[in-house]
Amino acid sequence: MGEEVKSLVVEEEMGVVESKEWYLVSYAPHGVPTTDHLKLRKVRLSIAPESIPDAHVAIEMLLFSVDPYLRGRFTGTLDGLYFPQFELNQVITIFGIGRVKRSNDSKYEEGDIVLSASFPVAEYCVMPSSEIDAKIDAASGISLPDYLSTLGVPGFAAWLGIEVVADPKPGSNVFISAASGGVGMIAGQLAKIRGCRVIGSTGSDEKVRLIKEEFGYDDGFNYKKEEDLDAVLSKFFPNGIDVYLDNVGGKMLESVLNHVNKFARIPLCGMISQYNQAWTEREGVRNLLNLVGKEVRMEGFLLKTHFNRFGDFAKEIEGHIKEGRLKPKTKINFGIESFLDSLNSLFSSSNIGKVVIQVNKA
Repeated sequence: MGEEVKSLVVEEEMGVVESKEWYLVSYAPHGVPTTDHLKLRKVRLSIAPESIPDAHVAIEMLLFSVDPYLRGRFTGTLDGLYFPQFELNQVITIFGIGRVKRSNDSKYEEGDIVLSASFPVAEYCVMPSSEIDAKIDAASGISLPDYLSTLGVPGFAAWLGIEVVADPKPGSNVFISAASGGVGMIAGQLAKIRGCRVIGSTGSDEKVRLIKEEFGYDDGFNYKKEEDLDAVLSKFFPNGIDVYLDNVGGKMLESVLNHVNKFARIPLCGMISQYNQAWTEREGVRNLLNLVGKEVRMEGFLLKTHFNRFGDFAKEIEGHIKEGRLKPKTKINFGIESFLDSLNSLFSSSNIGKVVIQVNKA
C-alpha cells in the first residue's frame, strides 16, 4: 500500500475524507460549458462526530440528477429562466440523493437515505439538515434512480405540464417535443393514461422507435429528417393540435402555432434548442397572432411555484410506477468526474431518457 493511500485510510478512520467537487470559475454565456468554466478539485473534509455542527448532517453522495435547467445557472445573467446564478469559485449545487454518514440532528441517523434539491456536486458534504427535502423509504419498492426521474425534476415537470397546465380531455391530440428526453418520455405516457392520441418529435430514428415501442406513443417523427415542419405536422395532425408540451422552442414552436386548434393549450416546459445562445441570437416566433385568433393559452411554468402540489404528484406517480403504467428509461454515468460530460450530453442528439450520475455505491 502506497504512503498516500495509507495516509487517506488513517484520515478516514479519524473522520476525515477526501472529496472531489465541481466549482464554477467563469460564466458561460454562449455554447456549452467547458473546463474553462467548471473545474474539479479535491478537498479534505472532517466528518468526525465532534466536528458536525448542531442541526447538521454529513452526507455521502450517491446519485445526482442532471437536468437541462442547470444550463441557465451558468450564464452569468438572469435572462430567460431567471434562475439564480451559481457563484464564482463556489461548489455548484444540484438535485440528488445521499446517505447520512454522521448526524447531529435527532431526525436523521446514520444510514438514512435522503433527497435534497441543493446538494453540492461533491462526493461528501456537511450541510444543514434543514436543506434535506425528504427521507426515502428503502422498503417502498421504488428504485433510487426513479426518485430522480419519474418522481424527480423531470417527472414533476411532465406532471405539471400535462395534468395541471394542459389538463387534456380523452381523445385530445397531444404533441410533445423532445419526446425521448427525461420530461418527454413521462409526459407522453401521462397523456396516454388520460386517453389522448400522442405524437412525439425526436432527433433520431432510434428515438422514434423508442417512444413508440417503450413509451407507448401513437407515432412520432425525426425532426432532423424533415425539411418542412409544417408539412409533417399536417401529416400527423390532420385534425389539428389540442395540446403541445414545448421542450425545445424555436422553429418547432413556430410551426406548431400554424396547426393549433381553437382553445389549444401550450405548456412551456423548456426551450432546450435556445439555451446555449444569447437571447439576441435565438430564433424568433413570427406567428404569435395565432394565439389571439385561436384563443390559445400558452403558459410557462416553474416547479418551485407548484411545490404545494408535490404531494399530489408523488402519490399519483407512485401508483403508476407500482402498477406498471409508467416505464422510465435512465442512463447512469459513473463517477463525479462525468458531471460536465453528462451535462453537455443533454444538448446532443444522442441523449435518451433521464441522465443520472452515480457517485458512490448505493
